[in-house]
Amino acid sequence: MSKFTAHSTDDIAIATIRALAADVVGKANSGHPGAPMGMAPVAHVLFTRFFNANPKNSKWFNRDRFVLSNGHACALQYILLHLLGYKLSMDDLKQFRQIDSLTPGHPEAGHTDGVEVTTGPLGQGFANGVGLAIAQAHLGATFNKDGYDLINNYTYVFTGDGCLMEGVASEAASLAGHLQLGNLIAIYDDNHISIDGDTAVAFTEDVEKRFQAYGWQTLHVDNGDSDLESIYNAIAEARKEKNKPTLIRLRTTIGYGSKQQGTHGVHGAPLKADDIQALKTKFGLPADQSFYVPKETYDIYHEVAARGAKLEAAWNDLVSSYGQKYPSEYAELTRRIAGKLPDGWEKSLPVYKPSDAAQASRKLSEIVLSAIVPILPELVGGSADLTGSNLTRTKTMIDFQPESTGLGSYKGTYIRYGVREHGMGAIANGLHAYGGIIPFVATFMNFVSYAAGAVRLSALSKHQVIWVATHDSIGLGEDGPTHQPIETAVHLRAIPNLDFWRPADGNETSAAYYSALTRRHTPSVLSLSRQNLPNLEGSTIERALKGGYVVHEVEGEDLTIVSTGSEVSIALEAAQKLNAEGVKTRVVSLPCWSIFDLQPAEYKLSVLRSGAPILAVEALSTIGWQKYSHEAFGLTGWGASGPYKKVYEKFGLTGPNIAAVGKKVVDFYKKKGGEVVSPLVKAI
Repeated sequence: MSKFTAHSTDDIAIATIRALAADVVGKANSGHPGAPMGMAPVAHVLFTRFFNANPKNSKWFNRDRFVLSNGHACALQYILLHLLGYKLSMDDLKQFRQIDSLTPGHPEAGHTDGVEVTTGPLGQGFANGVGLAIAQAHLGATFNKDGYDLINNYTYVFTGDGCLMEGVASEAASLAGHLQLGNLIAIYDDNHISIDGDTAVAFTEDVEKRFQAYGWQTLHVDNGDSDLESIYNAIAEARKEKNKPTLIRLRTTIGYGSKQQGTHGVHGAPLKADDIQALKTKFGLPADQSFYVPKETYDIYHEVAARGAKLEAAWNDLVSSYGQKYPSEYAELTRRIAGKLPDGWEKSLPVYKPSDAAQASRKLSEIVLSAIVPILPELVGGSADLTGSNLTRTKTMIDFQPESTGLGSYKGTYIRYGVREHGMGAIANGLHAYGGIIPFVATFMNFVSYAAGAVRLSALSKHQVIWVATHDSIGLGEDGPTHQPIETAVHLRAIPNLDFWRPADGNETSAAYYSALTRRHTPSVLSLSRQNLPNLEGSTIERALKGGYVVHEVEGEDLTIVSTGSEVSIALEAAQKLNAEGVKTRVVSLPCWSIFDLQPAEYKLSVLRSGAPILAVEALSTIGWQKYSHEAFGLTGWGASGPYKKVYEKFGLTGPNIAAVGKKVVDFYKKKGGEVVSPLVKAI
């Protein structure tokens, strides 16, 4: 890397970014001008001297990745994207934080050209960056050959005090240090300001020493406001370190140039009009013009864009040559970049018949993974220190580890996340955002709650992350109410664009995986049992893929019982008893509400039809079941510690008791009189 060379346009470009940040936030009368103004110098140096990307093709696979973890500073990112020539116009900047604009209040992946990941909830972007870096290391190790360094990009993360206070960033940073991710460079905006004021009120640790303990290289720049050479040298030094991620602590002045610089007053509120005019005058810009960009600023950024286009063209040539020499690897790489699954992969999914042995759905999940992992190398899995319980590491997998540890290699597809559920979820979002990888992660269902922030962003960002969530009810038994999820399913089912699957047997488990692997823009949570489940009469992968189906049919029914997962077999036992007593009872399995909701109305009404009351049964909170049933039986409080069958008995989740509850429901609706209309029949 050559030494820093100042450019005649540096100062005016940095001043332009600062003034634009004030204008963008000022016109919206909403937003955060301080961090963009403080970080303008480092952003300028990074993007004009180091960053490799092609704004005319924001999806070039070997581009450097940029993450704005302090997403409230998004005015800075939007300004850079505009200057570089991404699909973001000056008019878009003027529509900052307005309805349906391309410049929303925090960066959103898939919405604004050039934004890699959705950030704003602090710490998430930092952890996404770790996922992006893992993806590069893995795909580079898998596909690069001598003379063909196809995948070698860096991941750069801008981060702030708030991000580094959040536990999710700490979890991810700890793992990144262990994994020796030399391709990851985080630039910490150490401006000593948060919403409550000076960080002295709550955040006084030595951040550099903490990151050194994680195994990171740490560097610092004492004058991030104007010392461009030191900023340049720090980034250049970070790029040289191949066996450690790097944190650059950059001392900046928030809102630099404003009358309120260095105070929390400039953190999250627009500058006053006279302040904006004064700072433009100070920086040598026309005080009477808003959204002003000098030609020389556009010119320098367009040169950067032209450099990126040339880099992509050279890369495309290299890939073509690679294809001639390594045709099978080339075919695999291009397939994975395109996001296409191999033809016929679904034929490997296990199919079951009722006579097959009962097994826990977590075991059925392991059987699926064992069948598909060799066929789908894009599956990169892992567990939060529960591999032996989640059953997620198949015999063909090796661990993703630095070779120096002797524990695996970067070619490995199994990540040991440690007890870091939240970091794991956010890292998985980064893995998917990179491309060419479908991540699956695992923990107990109850502890998915630890990762709720990351799961929510998976759904918002359309990341295809698969959660293998085992021990999914009071059926886990002896560990008791601390580990037994009651409310977790309610929360996950309420998240838009998330598929929550609770399979009842082997075919439904295979269907859940088929859906999770083919729903490319939707995360899935697979809720799996610890206890054995029998294979059902009438279940098939095809039927389960409708999200709900009739597993036991009768005509002229008095009652329909609808259930999921481990309680479907209990519902069938109850139905058998009721039918024997002359109470005609049908049973519906509803393994995935969101998939069922997508089916045609005619089909849904054939499954949950009018004419008889519908009783829902589930060993969880009953909240939400009113959409599909007239009555619901489940948990109204916490679970209990004990052998799982005894726990089920304690809470009345047995065939005989559900039959008794069913009779009460039938009697009530007969006594009530009138037509019983399906709960699916609604005005809106």
